[in-house]
Amino acid sequence: MSHLSKFAAILSLAFAVAVIAPQTQAQVNPTAESVSEDALFEALGTDGVVSGRVSIPDRSAGNLIKPENKAWASLHSNTIVTLSVIAVFGTVLALLAFYVLRGKIRVDAGLSGRTIRRFNVIERFAHWTLAFTFIVLALSGLNLIIGKSVILPLLGEGAFGTLSAWGKIAHNYLAWPFMVSLALILVLWVVHNIPNKLDVEWLKQGGGLLKKGVHPPAKKFNAGQKVIFWSVIVGGAALSYTGFMLLFPSIAGSFTDWQFYQLIHALVAAGLSAIVIAHIYIGSVGMEGAFDAMGSGEVDENWAKEHHSLWVEEVKGTSAGKGAATPAE
Repeated sequence: MSHLSKFAAILSLAFAVAVIAPQTQAQVNPTAESVSEDALFEALGTDGVVSGRVSIPDRSAGNLIKPENKAWASLHSNTIVTLSVIAVFGTVLALLAFYVLRGKIRVDAGLSGRTIRRFNVIERFAHWTLAFTFIVLALSGLNLIIGKSVILPLLGEGAFGTLSAWGKIAHNYLAWPFMVSLALILVLWVVHNIPNKLDVEWLKQGGGLLKKGVHPPAKKFNAGQKVIFWSVIVGGAALSYTGFMLLFPSIAGSFTDWQFYQLIHALVAAGLSAIVIAHIYIGSVGMEGAFDAMGSGEVDENWAKEHHSLWVEEVKGTSAGKGAATPAE
């Protein structure tokens, strides 16, 4: 065989291999004969737990993989994220739609120019301390849930890492003034937030929020404010307790307890965030004159008569002849 013939034969063989090999490879399932993770754990007889040896007293630290952790990771990264997004962004969209349909709730009688003291300095201090700490806690907590998928692509790894680190520090330390201010508003306002028959009528009329000219009677706190108050107290207490356990896991119990506390913490935070967003809306852009109650502590007399008529009567009855209503400057 000549050199030319040998070269042609080699070239033909190489061409055949180049054509046939990809087809053969495409027909092979690379995972067909491999062992799945669950099957491997079952074969090892470890009940899904992969353990090593540790020299510290806590032997459970040697468990590297636990089957229940996989279920928890799936719940945390899917269900919790979905519920948090719905609670926060769903509430914002609902309020935006309400504003478009209803508009800003005005004082029907117009502002009178006379004011009534609604909240004193201590009450406003407790409110704003609670509000500020909760907002920071909510934002830093939300970052832990959806930050990687939403904020990280926008800021980049460096800025996101710095933001998350400082957010975690703020979350740990601002929890304490949050709990103190929560206890303070409970002491200050619990007597005004006991449910009564007036609340039923207020709810039947939608609090006057849905229709212009409707003003159901109410005392210092109406039914809507009572719902917010008890939601904040109960929800805040739940966040405080579960947060304390997560902050000090050594007294919280096992890792199963940690997962339970984290689940409750996330769900309550999502629900309470939705309620607080609605409260912020109605106390700012949603209602004329509402912000003054916590801004200066003084509200317009006509605003007070329309939204808290029985409270105005109580104030005027108590302070008759002492200038309960004063001209606004």
